[in-house]
Amino acid sequence: MSPRGVGLDPGGLRARAAVLHALRTTLHGWGYLEVPTPVLVGTPGVEPTLVAVSAGDRWLRTSPELALKRVVAAGLPRVYELGPCARDDEHGPWHRREFLMLEWYRAGATLPDLMAEVEALVRAAADALGVSPPGSWRTARVRDLYRDQLGVDPWTDPAHRVSPDDPDDADAAFFRRWVADIEPTLTEPTFVVDWPPSQAAAARVLSRPDGLTTARFEAYLGGVELANAFLELTNGREQRARMLACAAAQAQAGAAVWPVDEAFLDAVDRLPPCAGIALGVDRLVAALAGWRDIGPGRVDAPEVTMSGDR
Repeated sequence: MSPRGVGLDPGGLRARAAVLHALRTTLHGWGYLEVPTPVLVGTPGVEPTLVAVSAGDRWLRTSPELALKRVVAAGLPRVYELGPCARDDEHGPWHRREFLMLEWYRAGATLPDLMAEVEALVRAAADALGVSPPGSWRTARVRDLYRDQLGVDPWTDPAHRVSPDDPDDADAAFFRRWVADIEPTLTEPTFVVDWPPSQAAAARVLSRPDGLTTARFEAYLGGVELANAFLELTNGREQRARMLACAAAQAQAGAAVWPVDEAFLDAVDRLPPCAGIALGVDRLVAALAGWRDIGPGRVDAPEVTMSGDR
């Protein structure tokens, strides 16, 4: 069976395959178990900013997060999944409606542990492509980046909105300014830490001398968000409150309201202390290969036809 179609790049497909093999080999070497979980789910995520792709009375998952946490709670301390996810608000050169995600969880891990694993996985992917790995990774706080670039404190200063008449709530305004004014400056390898507590979703909220913060980091490579990590919440009551708040925000916005996943909430109460992270594989390959978008290493169904006998 041979592939044909607009935009299908054999070299890009080989590059992507090499990176997938390197990622799996590295994770297996660390003792992680690959676990396939359902793509068609009843609750697609925990963040109201995500828009799930509807599939009848269910959705395509935005992430395997809920299922993988149930696996960790069942007693497997190191698990990962490398597979497709879908989001209906993802468009542009670095976004696709359907994309490939690597997500892994490690019992007993800290955020610095996951930072070290991200660095090692990026090096392994670079080696697989035959390119030089990125230089040293730096760590930067959200608060400091906002102060340096915009001269405001997103915890206390409403001036991070574009104007007093801005119709968006504080979180929407935060994201818009982040994407427009701060993300493009993160051209060197960077771990961004200490996010506002409203950005917790399923992460712990910690008390710092200068206020509450989220135990979370995002990894940036070449100005593109590569990965998002949490020190995971292990309190089912608090997670329920956040999921209900997510549903309320969806209802207020006139969006589809996701049901609360009771099996997931039960698992949250049984989770050991752990950390988890999701990494965009399409973005990783494109960033290391020097592509301008995530297309060359993908097979997008509407653009590809197959011929020949099976």
